[in-house]
Amino acid sequence: MESWTQVWELLSEKLNAWFDKLVLSLPNIILAIVLLIAGLFIIRMLKGKISKASTRISSKVALQRLVANMIRVALFILLLILILAVLGLSKSVTTILASAGVMGLAVGLALQDPLMNFFSGVIMSVKTSFNIGDFIESNGHIGSVQNISLRNTQIRTLTGEEVSIPNKMVLQNAVKNMSTNGTRRVDIVCGVGYSSNLRIVKEVAMKAVDPIAYKAETIARPVEFIFTGFGDSAINFQLRFWTNPDNVWQFLELKSEGIMRLKEAFDQEEINIPFPIRTIDFSNPLALNKDKV
Repeated sequence: MESWTQVWELLSEKLNAWFDKLVLSLPNIILAIVLLIAGLFIIRMLKGKISKASTRISSKVALQRLVANMIRVALFILLLILILAVLGLSKSVTTILASAGVMGLAVGLALQDPLMNFFSGVIMSVKTSFNIGDFIESNGHIGSVQNISLRNTQIRTLTGEEVSIPNKMVLQNAVKNMSTNGTRRVDIVCGVGYSSNLRIVKEVAMKAVDPIAYKAETIARPVEFIFTGFGDSAINFQLRFWTNPDNVWQFLELKSEGIMRLKEAFDQEEINIPFPIRTIDFSNPLALNKDKV
């Protein structure tokens, strides 16, 4: 019985000491709760102003979002440090930071790909060849950029699918940006019959697409026509003209318009666009006899 009495006395003393410490720390706890509520409210109120201020840093939406997120994270960290200081846990912060270094190394080795995507996202936000809304081709996918996060780049393809490409793959592979220059070249491949007058063909084709070709005041973008070779049933050529489409759909519509204009002009001038022709030689009697057998 005496042993149980001693245990209960020690336990009571410990509980009383904790209770006394809790009572003494109660003002600090209340102040910490007030600081937490007020800090979260202030950070939420500053969200719009932070986003607006980030627009002055760069015109790139991805970089603006990165800066805004970094500022909000920094504010949350400062709020946490302030609350720990009010609670008298400043030494705990030093211990946590010291442990974080060792833990960070272990986590970094275990999460190489996610971290690589993260840092690639940071690099792409600061310096990248495309922005949100641009029409690009990357890793075999073609579409408009919907979002650039710290983990992946989201693309909406021509057929409407949403594709998320890890930032590491985007950064390490070639990216074709079709929106940077504002102009794109339309290439139409076709062929005419061997009996056609090639000079007339060239003149008719260039006049057909000239009305829809881009005519800049400072940079000349003439229509180009090149015969590329003798085909099996036609003399092949390539017709090129420049456009300044607002989006990829307009580019495709202009290419379609160019094909229709070319066909209409050839029909009007009676220029033949031949079908593929196959010639079967029946002059070999051995081949005929073999078929009969």
